[in-house]
Amino acid sequence: MEHSAAASGPRYRAFISYSHQDQLWAQWLHKSLESYRVPSRLVGQTTAAGVIPARLIPVFRDRDELPSATDLSGKVNEALAQSAAMIVICSPRSATSRWVNEEVLAFKRMAHANRIFCLIVDGEPNASDLPGRQAEECFVPALRFQVGADGQRTRERTEPIAADARAGNDGKANAKLKLISGLLDVGFDALKQRELQRRNRRMAAITALALVVMVVTTALAISAVVARHAAERRQKQAETLVNFMLGDLNDKLAQVSRLDILEAVDNQAMSYFQSLPTTDVTDEALAQRAKALEKIGSVRLDQGHLPAAMESFQAASKLSAALADSAPADTARRIAHARILAFIGTTHWYQGDLDRAQQSYVSAQTVLQRAEPNAVNDLELKFELAMIDNNIGHVLEARGRLDEASAPYQSTLELSQKLVAAKPDKTTWAAQLGGAHNNLGKLALLRGDLATAVAEYAADDSIESKLSARDSKDNGQLENMMRVRAILGRTLALTGDVEAGMGDLRQAVELAKQLIKVDPNQSNWQEYLALYSSQLGRLRRLAGDLPAAQELMVPSLSIYLALTKQDPANAGWQREFAEVQLEQAAQSRAAGHADASRMQTRGALTILDPLLAKQPDDRAIVLAAVGAKLLLASVTEDAPAAKQLCNEALKAMQGVNSGGGDPRLLALKAESLLALGRKPEAQPIVEQLWNSGYRDLELVTLLQHEHIDYPTNAVFQQQIQAATSKSVRP
Repeated sequence: MEHSAAASGPRYRAFISYSHQDQLWAQWLHKSLESYRVPSRLVGQTTAAGVIPARLIPVFRDRDELPSATDLSGKVNEALAQSAAMIVICSPRSATSRWVNEEVLAFKRMAHANRIFCLIVDGEPNASDLPGRQAEECFVPALRFQVGADGQRTRERTEPIAADARAGNDGKANAKLKLISGLLDVGFDALKQRELQRRNRRMAAITALALVVMVVTTALAISAVVARHAAERRQKQAETLVNFMLGDLNDKLAQVSRLDILEAVDNQAMSYFQSLPTTDVTDEALAQRAKALEKIGSVRLDQGHLPAAMESFQAASKLSAALADSAPADTARRIAHARILAFIGTTHWYQGDLDRAQQSYVSAQTVLQRAEPNAVNDLELKFELAMIDNNIGHVLEARGRLDEASAPYQSTLELSQKLVAAKPDKTTWAAQLGGAHNNLGKLALLRGDLATAVAEYAADDSIESKLSARDSKDNGQLENMMRVRAILGRTLALTGDVEAGMGDLRQAVELAKQLIKVDPNQSNWQEYLALYSSQLGRLRRLAGDLPAAQELMVPSLSIYLALTKQDPANAGWQREFAEVQLEQAAQSRAAGHADASRMQTRGALTILDPLLAKQPDDRAIVLAAVGAKLLLASVTEDAPAAKQLCNEALKAMQGVNSGGGDPRLLALKAESLLALGRKPEAQPIVEQLWNSGYRDLELVTLLQHEHIDYPTNAVFQQQIQAATSKSVRP
């Protein structure tokens, strides 16, 4: 069981904030910090950062994409509050990331500005101040400017504490030590000297081994001129030794942070391979050479030496392409070549060249597809295809082409299904399969395809339920099942299946209560209980059971009052609290208490209006703010004021740039137009909603009041029935 931060101090030594385009850097930093052993002479000393520990564990790194809303998730906010320091991986990618900026702002609002450290991996600090070089900026605005007493960014500049991992500056090894010295509040020079002293004896042996291997390699290479057959045999031996240099030896050198020797070994191997001909040698030797070059590139990619990494991968690609072309039926060769092309694509990605990244991924996909006829049942090939499709989808998504991204995501889903069918006990494959379904469900909902959304969410629900049944003590998996159950319930209710929607939301509420019994102090689980109780209350109200709806609101309001008091800077909790207040106002209106409804709605708008002004494109805030304005208009006796509120609602929706087919948004547009007496303009929207199968009770009740015919879409209902019938829960 986890204990609260208040009882035991910060839970995390550091919080790593980064753009997911810098994921390899984040993975390296996370592993480096948690595997670092503090010199024994320092352990136990007290500094301004506290008592120096033996290990820097744990370090928080969010491994999943953040939610689609602009608010930081409860998980991230809680981790920020429980972190002793923050490390920001700075690059032009992170400098334009709204999430990195929000995380830095949130940490500064907790009065921890002096515990923020930067790791520069690309770009240039403060380049936004230089004419024509704005695209090189690596610091987000929240790092470059101070935060005022009101929690908002000011115009007063500040200079972040930074370590520079770029070539020609601190370098990767020294940058890591600088970050550690900041986390521990000890001098960098002392830390580095003690590190060197501790590693001298280990490095002496490793360095000697490296030199011996290099001498043997060179000697074997020279002996190649003696005789052809002897040369082939000795080349194979030499390249086997080089593979050791680039494998186990590289790993050991990396563990002790001797990147200088590591790079020397890699450069020696690269020179050796470039000096050899690519002809008149065995295919096996060429394959070893390509594999070794790929390893060199991987090390350089991990170091952030992108041009050098590209050089290695391109050299490996020439060899692997020749091998693959010479044996079209050899699946292993095609997989090896495709993997190298994928590395080239990833290098382009990190260099910011999305066009070339996509071209490389497509080339890798083509290579694999040509191997399919000869390897129908090769699971490794299917896995590589799934990963390539996933990479292509990510590139398209990064370019804002969401519709095009759905095709490779769908392919990833189908391949993952085959993999899970072949190895059903592989939990990670199954969990990723569920996530693929959920992502496709979200895309479908945003384009108004409710039938597909329900089908994808139901598929994810089935997978998460089965995984949870495998291990009932896995609370993380239980939480996954709870969340998808609530998502599915809300979506089913949008199709008119209120009973099924209430059933799923009721189960989500019970699962949240079950989790809270395990740890009553877990704020995420409290948030889920409050949110799902409110959403279940809405369906109860719309179904005509007002007393049950009001009863559900009591714990929901109580929890959000406590959460927002605990962390007023948590914008996600603030928005959800406003949504709960809006449901309370709707219940007051249903009970005939117009004055109470107006007061409650205005209270919600005092939260939502500033959020909307700050983030006018955020879907969740737009839906909540528009709903609040329309609710207030419906209980306002002043006709001009009510009209103004409806016009404000329409204006807020006009600012939405993507996902225009979202039926929730279309329903609010129709409600706004009908409230303004613009029925002819609302009619096409109503027809679009009917075609999509949208049948939320709020809209149905409104259309009945306006005497607009809105019968059940029988064809759509058949589609929903077919979609849900495929879902199986254990």
